[in-house]
Amino acid sequence: MATKKSVSGGAEQEADNKPDSSASKTILFFGDSLTAGYGLDDPSQAFPGVVQNKIDSAKLPYKVVNAGVSGETSAGGKGRIGWILKQKVDIFVLELGANDGLRGIPVSETTQNLQAIIDSVRTKYPNTKLVLAGMMVPPNMGAKYASDFKAIFPQLAAKNKMALIPFLLKDVAGIQSLNQADGIHPTTEGAKIVGKNVWQVLKLLL
Repeated sequence: MATKKSVSGGAEQEADNKPDSSASKTILFFGDSLTAGYGLDDPSQAFPGVVQNKIDSAKLPYKVVNAGVSGETSAGGKGRIGWILKQKVDIFVLELGANDGLRGIPVSETTQNLQAIIDSVRTKYPNTKLVLAGMMVPPNMGAKYASDFKAIFPQLAAKNKMALIPFLLKDVAGIQSLNQADGIHPTTEGAKIVGKNVWQVLKLLL
């Protein structure tokens, strides 16, 4: 995430285009264009689709639902979470905040919005397992802001007893060959690495 741009474009997609009829549990990825697969030839190439492939290979009874919307902020997510929760969710993976950071939205506001989303999930489905994807912003946003923003995610995860993916874009951010021309969104190969980062945490909950 080397430039100050909004993570934008794309639409909401379901990663599992061919759901396994034996799947009995749902993993919902709630995020922005990093989840939606902005710029990829097929939304199933985004990291939730990579995770679904790993689940299928392990023959686990889970279906991945990709509820990523490009350009989404934490406030936008807070606004649509009620609609998303009309379907039962067994594992909820929250990947929001990147657009807040790139726009310089106050850390306190992002934190409050993410907490509201977490509260909504817990209220509707108390037994749902929760996972939070950690994010960072480029240094050009200022050292203090970057530090405070990075701290949002481990603090929320600890407060809410959520599993934490320390940094979603580990081994991808800043590597030109693994990102699209905008320097923000992973290529297909980059998304495979992001999927691996998510899987390292998620597999412990299955």
